[in-house]
Formats: sequence, C-alpha cells, structure tokens
Amino acid sequence: MARHLITSAIPYINGIKHLGNLVGSQLPADLYARYLRARGHEVLFLCATDEHGTPAELAAAKAGKPVAEYCAEMHAVQARIADGFRLSFDHFGRSSSPQNRALTQSFAVALAKAGLIREVTEKQMYSVADARFLPDRYIEGTCPNCGFDSARGDQCDNCTKQLDPTDLINPRSVISGSTDLELRETKHLYLRQSALKDELAAWIDSKSDWPILTTSIAKKWLNDGDGLQDRGITRDLHWGVPAQFEGAPWTGMEGKVFYVWFDAPIEYIACAQEWVDAGKGDDWERWWRTDKGADDVTYTQFMGKDNVPFHTLSFPATILGSNEPWKLVDYIKSFNYLNYDGGQFSTSRGRGVFMDQALEILPPDYWRWWLLSHAPETSDAEFTWENFQASVNKDLADVLGNFVSRITKFCRAKFGETVPDGGVWGEQELTLVNALATRLAAYETLMADKEVRKAAGELRAIWVLGNEYLQSAAPWTTIKTDTDRAAMQTRLGLNLIRFYAVLSQPFIPDAAAELLTAMRAEGAPWPEDAGVALAALAPGHGFAVPEVTFAKIADEQREDWQTRFAGLRG
Repeated sequence: MARHLITSAIPYINGIKHLGNLVGSQLPADLYARYLRARGHEVLFLCATDEHGTPAELAAAKAGKPVAEYCAEMHAVQARIADGFRLSFDHFGRSSSPQNRALTQSFAVALAKAGLIREVTEKQMYSVADARFLPDRYIEGTCPNCGFDSARGDQCDNCTKQLDPTDLINPRSVISGSTDLELRETKHLYLRQSALKDELAAWIDSKSDWPILTTSIAKKWLNDGDGLQDRGITRDLHWGVPAQFEGAPWTGMEGKVFYVWFDAPIEYIACAQEWVDAGKGDDWERWWRTDKGADDVTYTQFMGKDNVPFHTLSFPATILGSNEPWKLVDYIKSFNYLNYDGGQFSTSRGRGVFMDQALEILPPDYWRWWLLSHAPETSDAEFTWENFQASVNKDLADVLGNFVSRITKFCRAKFGETVPDGGVWGEQELTLVNALATRLAAYETLMADKEVRKAAGELRAIWVLGNEYLQSAAPWTTIKTDTDRAAMQTRLGLNLIRFYAVLSQPFIPDAAAELLTAMRAEGAPWPEDAGVALAALAPGHGFAVPEVTFAKIADEQREDWQTRFAGLRG
C-alpha cells in the first residue's frame, strides 16, 4: 500500500464555477483519488476555496455583503455543489483559515531569513476617482501581447502572458471604470524568484515524466524574454493575510496583504492542518514534511494550464527558498481548456453550463462520464449538446445500461432473482475472460498514469465486451435447448455487472453503487484476477433488478438545454 497526496487547484470563491473549471482540476483529481483508494492505497485528497485577493472583494461588493460573510456563504455553496458531483475530498478547506494565515506568514519570515525577500519602492497605479491604489486585478485594459481587450493587470486570460498594470494599453479601474489613473510611489515585498532560477530549472528538468503541456509552460516562463522575474508578493488590499504582523522582519507594510498567489498554494498545506483540526485526521505533518515521514508520499497536483506557472515556479520557489523540509510535488497533471458550443465558457456573460445548473437537469454521473471521457488533455476540447447527448445515449444507456437491464430481466423471467446454477465455462467464456483480463491490465495502467480519456475509452471497451458476449451467447435462445448452459451464461452476465460496477466506480460512483446494491455486492473489492472476479456471485446469490441505470436524452431535452444555456444566467 502506497501513500498518495492529491490536490486540486483551488477554485476562486467568486461565484459558481462552470463545467470547464470542473474538468480542468477537481474532477480528474477525484477520479484518480477514487481509483487509488479502490486499489487499497492510503490517500489524502485536499481542496479548498481561494478566498483572498481582488476577485473576492469585487464579488462581495457586487453582492452588497461584507467580504468575510460573502466568502463564508460561497464556501458553503461550493462545498455543497462539490458534494453534488461526488467529489470525494478528505477535506474542503478555506484559504482564509487561521491555519493558512499563520503558515503564510511563517513562510514569509523563512524566505526573508534566507535573503529571498526584498523591499521595493515602486510606482503603482492610483485611481484618482476611487481615491486608492489599485491592485493589479483592479485594473483592466488591452493586452500588449495579443490585443485582448479585457486583460487584467497581472495576467492576460487570453494568451496567459504575465503582465504588470503598466503594461496594459488604455488601462481602466475595475471599480469605477475611470481612466483617470496615475502612477504614485508605494512600497511592496518581492520574492526573489530569479535567485532560484537555476535550482527551479534543475528540478523541472528532473521531471521527465511530466506532461509536455506542464513542462513546456514552465520552461517558457523560465526562459522567455528576460527569464524568471522577481515577483511582488504584497498588494494594497484589506482582505487577505496581513503583511505586517508580530515577528515580521520588516516595517511599513500596514494596510497591505500578501498577494493571493502567494498564500493560495500554501493553503494546500494548511488544508491538511484544517483536516486534522476538524477531527478527520491525526497527523498532517506526515503528509507534508519530509522530516516527519513525507518522503514516502507521492504528491500529485491537478490543474488547468493557466495555473501551471504558479505551481511549477512560484510555489516551488516558496518551498525551496524556505530551506524547510516541505514536500515538493512529484507530478503535475495539467489540462487544456474546455470550450462551449462554438465559443468559450464565460462566467461574466453566464455562457455555458454552470455546476449548479448541471445538477438541476441531470444526475452527476452523466456529467462525470462525458467530461472525463472528453477531458482536454492533449488539446482544447469542446462541449456540444449533440456530442453530450450521443455520448450519454450510446455509452451509458446503450452499452452499460442496456446490458444490465437485459441480463437481470432475463434472469428474473427464467430463473428468478437469484444467480442460477448449472453449466461450466466453455471456449467462448474463457476467450471473454482472457480478453477482459487484458483490458483490465490496460485500464489499470492508464488510470495509474492519469491518462483520463484513454482510461475512459478502455472502460467503455470493457463494457462492450460484455455486450458482444451477451449478443453472441444469446441465453434467451440457448435456454430453448440447453437450460444448464443458459444458466451459466446468465450467471456470467450477472457477475459482469458486479465486475463493471467495481471498475466504473471512479467514473460513475452513483451508478456503480446502485448496481452493487442491486447485486447485493456492496464493498466488492477491486478485481485482482478477472477469472476469479467473474465467478464471485455464486449460484443462489440473490439480486434485485435495478431501475433504469441511465435514461436516454431526448432530442427535445437537448434542444431546450441548448437554448437555455446559450446566454446570460437568469
């Protein structure tokens, strides 16, 4: 049994996320966590809400609520939706927690002692109309790199280029829309990332098994232009981890907080402390500190490609620069973007399907299957309602659901609701079992390698094998001349349901649980041997014919949803 630490990129607190956000981090992380648990490994799966910084302040102001109150409410909303999608976090924390505040400040002190924080007096945008300095995300304008007209002062969402507010063309205040901006002097703390460039480059080079998407983005940031730059880690905001605190090795930082991208990744560690403090675990340090046993932990992060620079450079710089024995990530699984029906998902315009809306119209397994089987791993992917309908109807209803319905109803009609006795496997059955054993091994390899789409394809191929066998064996025909052989074929079919349910749990946990309950096989273990697993339900074992596992999506439903989710949220 191995130990696996898994973290998903933590979602911003500002509102409910769309399906593109879900498939880019939390959902594949959950798939991997569920698979590892099913194989008997010890897993700690952590996520949280990212509650500091400009997005939280702006969203709270728009909602007319104090920012702390807004964040508490939205954390509860996001936690409920995560549960709705069956995301199996061991803990879903908050970056505004006392644990994260203390740990962030501790890291800052350690970095300062290592000579990696410098004070910089700089000129920053000041909005005359708003009578305040504007943090980078309070400024929008045109990206000088790609021409995108809604680039933020820290990064362009269109081309992912890192920016400073002064880089923007025609900058404006997000608060008031005013263009009456001027540069004024202010003082901030900078993390000397450039001093760690060689160490970071060597570390990234050592990760030869990382996805090309991950390493290419990291190396681009390391080497393009002037290379890795020092990064400001404080902002002129009120909501966040205070940059001036007891024991701080600097002065003059009153009224400033740490930059959200400094404290947010530290929440991964603090989240484990929250997990223990909530009474769910008994030792968080054995997962995070190499001097406390974390050397034998494999740490995997899941995220969208826009988060890669911070997780391959800034957060590792924080950990390495602290000179403290913290666990570094072993593998970063990054994803491209999921687009929506000919365009982009848009939170601001409400375009696309948001997580709460998805759960209102269909159970989570429908969404989990489509998103994971179409995960944007090697390139951007696109959600279309036609593709979604076809995938649900063909994969879930026709292949898996139809198999379950046919064999259970046939058995009930001819043998009753118990596994029938009689007959032994012949050449056809042995061929099937061997094929399933080969597919199972391939499926396990793909799941271990976090090849999400390919693993979904292999699982579907396993379902198809059962359908092909059932169609060929045709126990409804066999029973006319050979009752024992028909009983054997039926018994194998019922065992296939149990087999499928266990293998399918990481993808479609609700349906898998329902099938295991129907087969009275709750808690069935992962099959170590296909042949043994396919004889697990012995003659006389009772079962129930399950309800329809997956209902087909009708054209009328698809057309209604296409119209409903084309524009602004109501």
